[in-house]
Amino acid sequence: MQSNIYFSEYFGVSRETLDAYGAFDISIVSDLPLFIDPFLLFASEREEYKALHDSIVIYLQFLRSKARADLDPGLIKNWYHFKEVKQNWLGFTVLGNGGHALGAKFAASLNSALSDILSNMGDESSNVGTHLEKLSLIGPGVGRDCVSDFATNLIKHYLLKYTEGFAKAHLEAHQCREFSVARAAFDYRTESWQTRKYYLPALRDDFVLLTPVDMLTRDDTWISRDDMIRSFSSLPAAVEDATQRALVNNYFRKEFDRARTSKARSEAVDRIIRAFPELIDLYIGAKEKRRDEAQHVSSARAEDTHRVLVEQVQLAIPDIDAKSEFYQKPWTSYEEALARVLCFKDYVENQDGYRVINRAGVPFSQESEVQLFFGLIWCNSDFDVNREPNNGRGPVDFKVSFGSGDKSLIEFKLASNSKLKRNLENQVEIYERANGTRQSVKVILCYTARDQRKVDRVLKELGLQTEEAVVVIDARNDNKPSASTV
Repeated sequence: MQSNIYFSEYFGVSRETLDAYGAFDISIVSDLPLFIDPFLLFASEREEYKALHDSIVIYLQFLRSKARADLDPGLIKNWYHFKEVKQNWLGFTVLGNGGHALGAKFAASLNSALSDILSNMGDESSNVGTHLEKLSLIGPGVGRDCVSDFATNLIKHYLLKYTEGFAKAHLEAHQCREFSVARAAFDYRTESWQTRKYYLPALRDDFVLLTPVDMLTRDDTWISRDDMIRSFSSLPAAVEDATQRALVNNYFRKEFDRARTSKARSEAVDRIIRAFPELIDLYIGAKEKRRDEAQHVSSARAEDTHRVLVEQVQLAIPDIDAKSEFYQKPWTSYEEALARVLCFKDYVENQDGYRVINRAGVPFSQESEVQLFFGLIWCNSDFDVNREPNNGRGPVDFKVSFGSGDKSLIEFKLASNSKLKRNLENQVEIYERANGTRQSVKVILCYTARDQRKVDRVLKELGLQTEEAVVVIDARNDNKPSASTV
């Protein structure tokens, strides 16, 4: 059975064709957790990628030349504000592609930084290149998604032409349309963003954007704030001038070495960087020296994402559907939700699902990863399934509904979650009241024997051992039949 949830399936092209073109086979129902890493453009041997990185630097230099505290709000909006390029289907959104825009907060932070701590952007005095990722090093508010979204917007014309080339070569005329794309390229003569037309794959009323796999990474960009903080204590030793090195070391002892919590260390990093901004370039220089490693790591991450969230999902869907006769029966939303969860439980425990979400003994470390996998294999339902509806009391993972009067909730938790007991006591009940329903399914994922003992204890304390709506999934890889194969 074909699910039609990936580009290759929906547009009827072979995986080999996509691979030969170098494009990642994106999902067209849910973002996949991949990001464009600008460092991969910088480190690439391909001249066109180096040119893309240069174009990013040129735009940052343009912004730096305009940066000032009293910059006109209209110009800030035109030059600094960007919508997420949702058509590439990359990012954090589960069951959808609607992410967050780079709005006023990002714009104000960047404008301020370019006129202050990043005033040498594009003219670094040391032997390091200019990197967009610097924006993520100067404060905790600019993460991998912001860096990726900004980079994607700045190379959008290239991605549009890249996708247009594939469409003209491999797709049928009825699968494509001409689209006018706003903010496709920047005109330095008029200092404004231009709308241009492209022939692109059409998905409902929008277009689809392909991305070369060798631009992509998962988890974090090669140059990142978290990585810098982890390696921060080694930076003073890299300061060449002895007097300056002594000053930096003394400041470190007063600020960074005394910080005990992660929040305190992050705040200390900000103070140290403001006092010694040259440390940023020292960190970047160290990362540049390992550029070959960056390409290898990013490639491995992208390949793992493809194997787990594309190949394994495509294998799982027909197997699950074949064993799911209840899909053809009339159900309430609660019965539908529970049946889907129980089918997922069977897939993980009795088939090969545990190998996917606990691959090589390395489990999905975040609940969002489990939610994404569950959401991708939930296909062909007559019920409306929404991801993380928020009614003022916080989001739940999924809301399942059939009309306005029949809706149920699904909440995923890892057994290792420190707030598991409190969540079972209060959280979903609050969500039920907020969503006007008394029906919910709680799913708890166990990766170890210790996880199972903890869950057994918590359920016993709360009197929930026999509650059908609390579904415990055994995802351990140390207690399954050895004959099981992927």
